Amino acid sequence: MENPRTQTARDNDDSDIIDNAGGAPDKTGREGGNLQRDVGTRDELARVDKPETHTRVTKADDIENDARYPKDRRGDM
Repeated sequence: MENPRTQTARDNDDSDIIDNAGGAPDKTGREGGNLQRDVGTRDELARVDKPETHTRVTKADDIENDARYPKDRRGDM
């Protein structure tokens, strides 16, 4: 005898709805402040062309948002 929950799950299969519902923008990377918002926005724009891409925080992002400072010494000494 089969479990009644299994039959109910088969009768109410909504996997086609779930598979077709991927158009909502992802906001998790945009919460938390200016740095997160900037990188999250850049990532969303990059995903238009390449859905599997991942944008990382760079040192320039940190400097723009006052999370890091440019180094104060020259590299050619």
